[in-house]
Amino acid sequence: MYKLLTHNDLDGVGCGILATLAFGEDVDIRYNSISSLNEEVKKFLADETQHEKELWVTDLAVNEENEAAISNFIRSGGKARLVDHHKTSEHLNAHDWAWISTKEDDGTLTSATSMLYDVLVKEGYMEKNKAVSEFVELVRQYDTWEWEKRNNEAAKQLNALLFLQSIEEFADEMIQRLQHNDTFVFSDLEEKLLQVQDAQTARYIRKKRKQVVPVKTDTYLAGVVHAESYLSELGNDLGKTFPHLDLIIMIMMGTKRLSLRTIHDDVDVSAIAGNYGGGGHQKASGASLTDEAFELFVKNAFDLQTLRPDAVDNKFNVPENDLGTLYVNEQNDKFLIVQQNRKFYIMKNQQPAEIGFDSFEEAEKHLKREELAFLVTDHRYVRYLSERVKKQDLIVNQPIQKNQDN
Repeated sequence: MYKLLTHNDLDGVGCGILATLAFGEDVDIRYNSISSLNEEVKKFLADETQHEKELWVTDLAVNEENEAAISNFIRSGGKARLVDHHKTSEHLNAHDWAWISTKEDDGTLTSATSMLYDVLVKEGYMEKNKAVSEFVELVRQYDTWEWEKRNNEAAKQLNALLFLQSIEEFADEMIQRLQHNDTFVFSDLEEKLLQVQDAQTARYIRKKRKQVVPVKTDTYLAGVVHAESYLSELGNDLGKTFPHLDLIIMIMMGTKRLSLRTIHDDVDVSAIAGNYGGGGHQKASGASLTDEAFELFVKNAFDLQTLRPDAVDNKFNVPENDLGTLYVNEQNDKFLIVQQNRKFYIMKNQQPAEIGFDSFEEAEKHLKREELAFLVTDHRYVRYLSERVKKQDLIVNQPIQKNQDN
């Protein structure tokens, strides 16, 4: 008999599906949030009637207390193992009962489902087949966001399908399909439902783009938004909409949780999540809404102005335009990024700039981080240029940089 404690997201549910395929009715599965896992582990270890079962934990890590308790449980004759792929769990590799791996030998990012599949096949609990392998790969691609690089919408749709029903209904349907089908495909009804879900997700994201508040700390600039749904898709979209932000923090007041996302390779959100009792991946992590986090991301952010997304589909007010690129902030200050002598300068309210930047991207990032400015529409840009022409202050040899001798 087996006891599986796994996460309640797609990767964790994927582990539950594989365990059922491998062990059938001999496995007792419980799906857990990050915050509930350790209590469930503690309950299992304290209940001696459960000890004939082998404990498996997947896609989640235990705390120090349970880490020691599991080791004692094994020394007293119990059986347990933990399979996870989160960077913040790597310290558990010190134990023979834990296998933590963020990537395979060839550099491919892992998921708990892909790791468990390897274990179950290698140890003879199940045989590889095409349908299961395709399912596992979709889960892996979604959990690691590799689906986006490959433009594999099926992985995103699989996750959407999970949230259109209960975990149990999703798992039962997937198990039946994997047991009886040669390949993994969606049904016609599922395709139609997913189209509706995609439209709902897009509407939700468009609304949330207008609710992001910038919160600056000593080390990073975060975009904070209150959100309860479509967190992975939302975090990724907001990161791209506001690339000058180091990370996106989504606050779930109902569950008192934080979800952190970044699109930047040089930002490790798992380290930031660790400040609030959380952890996870470099680009995607979770944490508790602690008193400290509430003070910083809710209370202190309450009176801050929301960010404005850049105008889209411009033809004239675009990066590196010869006449400059126009931005505005909430105080109606006007900023023109212009190029001169291979440097890019930010002119505020038509005043000469103090410093030059090596690239347009550096100038724009500085402007957005320091002034919270946004790219204006073509209509506003043309009107701005027209007003300057009327005032006769739009000239080719205008002073862009301040005279350093003054």
